[in-house]
Amino acid sequence: MNDKGRRETALLALVLVVLIASPLPGQKPATFDQQMRDNQRRLEDIRKQRTQAEQDLEALRTQAHSIEDEIANLERQKESTNRIVNEIDRQIGELGGQIGQTTVDLILAQDALAEKHAVLERRLVDIYKRGPLYVWQVLLSSESFGDLLSRYKYLYLAARQDRLLTNDMQRLQDRVARDRSNLLDARDALSRRRTERTDELTHYTDLESRRSVDLKETKRGMRRAEARVSASEREEGRLTDVIARLERERREALARGARAARATITTASLGSLPWPVDGSLLYRFGPAPGPDNTQITWHGVGIAAAAGTPVRAVAAGTVVDVGDRGTYLTTVILQHGGGYYTIYATLADATVHLGDPVVAGQVIGHVGGASTDQGAHLHFEIRGPDQIALDPLNWLKKQQ
Repeated sequence: MNDKGRRETALLALVLVVLIASPLPGQKPATFDQQMRDNQRRLEDIRKQRTQAEQDLEALRTQAHSIEDEIANLERQKESTNRIVNEIDRQIGELGGQIGQTTVDLILAQDALAEKHAVLERRLVDIYKRGPLYVWQVLLSSESFGDLLSRYKYLYLAARQDRLLTNDMQRLQDRVARDRSNLLDARDALSRRRTERTDELTHYTDLESRRSVDLKETKRGMRRAEARVSASEREEGRLTDVIARLERERREALARGARAARATITTASLGSLPWPVDGSLLYRFGPAPGPDNTQITWHGVGIAAAAGTPVRAVAAGTVVDVGDRGTYLTTVILQHGGGYYTIYATLADATVHLGDPVVAGQVIGHVGGASTDQGAHLHFEIRGPDQIALDPLNWLKKQQ
């Protein structure tokens, strides 16, 4: 080969001998992080529903409500908690599968990396044995231009193979590192989910216990409320019997020729009677919701007033009954003639006695009832002919 041919061959060799590693091709992004975000979002959505139920419960507790509303709310919380546990169980199963698959991928990647590493070691041994001038020796010992191209092609393919081997090893190393990271993340997530599952089951048990307690308390409350209503009805019946007896005695006396006393309450008194005590209305005449989802029928009105406030007669009359009347507490009944009676109940005491004449505005007792569900107040009734309970608000003066 002449000098010109050798220079051309050397120039080609200098251009093509240098090997530059090509960048790794784009890889498909791992889906593990996205799965974890989706799982966390589903859990957060369910927890938001339970948080809303808990907030509703706190709102209920600050308002007057039936215990059944609270129990229904606890049922909602139990349902949400059960859904959270089911979702965590599903995610635990998913994470278990993810850990198993990632473990397999990691083992395969490590095996492939070990295989490539062994090939690279053999290749490096060969390169070391041949020395750093091996490429030049191969190219410069060619006998013709065609031989040079053949030798160059061989060296190019060998270099390309070495570069691919290096790239494969780099990809495998990255894959091993990624799989190890995913495996650690999955195990951490699995541990957190198991802890969350334990916490949620504890929460579920607490809700079940609270529901059981509330149900028992509801039944006890219902029994207490029914007992109070029954007692109130019994006392109401006793008052009615007392007034019926008194009215019967009055009519019998009239039949015997006794002189009828002047009536101090008549239909002309509508809207003109003074209030027995100043205060706001606690309850009105007629049926109304009672405690613990019961219903009670009031035959009078409840007037809130501080304990010990003087109670005054709304009209002149005669004390025909005075004493303790069970749930009505100390009670005074005044007879006003014409079949009309006024009843002053839930008193702390009475300052009049049976048979005493009373003038309008006279103090007959003091407000009591602090131990009742309504607190300190006066229970006031007006009965007309035939013991008919009348709405006191139709007879009392309009409040300013």
